[in-house]
Amino acid sequence: MKLTLLLLFACSILLSALPASATDPCPQLRTQLASTDVATRIAAIACQENHAWFRPFIDADGRAGGQAVYEAENDALADGAQAWRKVAAYWNGSGLGSGCGQAGAACRSFVVDTPWSAAFVSWVMRQARVPGFSASSRHVDYVRAALRPGAGPYRLVAPQAAAPSPGDMLCYVRGQTRALGHAGLVNVLDTGGAGLPMHCDIVVAAQAGIAWLVGGNVQQTVALRMLRLDDAGRFADLPMRGAGDAPCSPDAPAQCNLNRQDWAALLQLRTPDAPSLLAGTP
Repeated sequence: MKLTLLLLFACSILLSALPASATDPCPQLRTQLASTDVATRIAAIACQENHAWFRPFIDADGRAGGQAVYEAENDALADGAQAWRKVAAYWNGSGLGSGCGQAGAACRSFVVDTPWSAAFVSWVMRQARVPGFSASSRHVDYVRAALRPGAGPYRLVAPQAAAPSPGDMLCYVRGQTRALGHAGLVNVLDTGGAGLPMHCDIVVAAQAGIAWLVGGNVQQTVALRMLRLDDAGRFADLPMRGAGDAPCSPDAPAQCNLNRQDWAALLQLRTPDAPSLLAGTP
């Protein structure tokens, strides 16, 4: 009980830093799973999964809150599924397969040891019936597909070049000794880059100066991320990782911002029935 109260108190402090009108859109969105609009379905499914993991989040200042159950645990999620079996279901339901069923130590080891954020994105897209999306266990594959004109449901632009909309994806490059940025990413993709490690979050809403995104395998959960927007609805001062940045430590707490990444790609949903969603939601 004490731990629960402490978690609730911490969440209230983190959320109090947001603009008064910036409320979590997922409770309303997750009721629209059967929408005829593909962007709404993508957002609704991603939000439903964030709710299943008890709504963990990263606020606009890069602080995490609300983590209750993690990928390796037997504990039940809000929808009744065991956490590690839920991750196995993302793999199997995405069409990628996991090399195991949803039982046994080998399957659980696979879930714990294998990055699953791209499998989560692929699962969401398959559940949302996004036409032309090719599932992959690597984010870079559908980022590269978005670079090709007219190929697939997404097109690749710089993160600061356009206002994000529901159904879009915002992606960063992981684990590189230097920050690539958008231009560096495009150069790598033009010359191959098949194994480039990346991560993508799904945009579920953009309103009241905040973009709301959902990603899998974020803090070992399905987490809701908040990023600030400017008056034009574009990403304002994205926290960017630099080549010479010190690692997160007590000596460099500013580097511990979980939103501080090498943001390099905005994948815009170009399916015809993708309107601007929730623009007027109170």
